[in-house]
Amino acid sequence: MSSTQDTRTPSTTPVALIVLAWLLVALPLAYGLFQTVKTAIPLFTG
Repeated sequence: MSSTQDTRTPSTTPVALIVLAWLLVALPLAYGLFQTVKTAIPLFTG
């Protein structure tokens, strides 16, 4: 058996890309949730 070492460095994702990806998910989700709550309030308040 030969002994081989993995000398590759792990790749890292830039923080700005992670923030952008979360914003692309969170903003429409928050907007949809807000619209749902705003529309549902009249159903429960009469």
